[in-house]
Amino acid sequence: MAARPSRYSRDYGRPVAGSKTEARGRFAGAHISQEVKDLCKVILQMGREQADGTVSVTFGRLFERYTRISNKLVGMLLRARKQNLVHFEGEMLFQRRDDDVIITLLHMPEQVENDADEYWNICAK
Repeated sequence: MAARPSRYSRDYGRPVAGSKTEARGRFAGAHISQEVKDLCKVILQMGREQADGTVSVTFGRLFERYTRISNKLVGMLLRARKQNLVHFEGEMLFQRRDDDVIITLLHMPEQVENDADEYWNICAK
């Protein structure tokens, strides 16, 4: 039986390096990053460019389009906001109630791809 890492260790709560669990986690993270990139591209395609160079779209319009692509729109928006890729008011978005909430794309997809690649290179170290 392997020794458990100390609670204060850097490896605490992380899978063993080189294990299948670590590989599955990396695969899942890459998959989610790709979905966030796809969401940013959809916002870029259907949104309107603002004077400051950002692109905005309402949640209702985005919901109508994106639910045909994926049923995880709100989760992807929350993830993208956590990565400072999009901005919107409120903690959670709900269909119909928040249809008029404006979602603003802060970074273009090319920057998103470079940032995500840089992020995974840092995580690999």
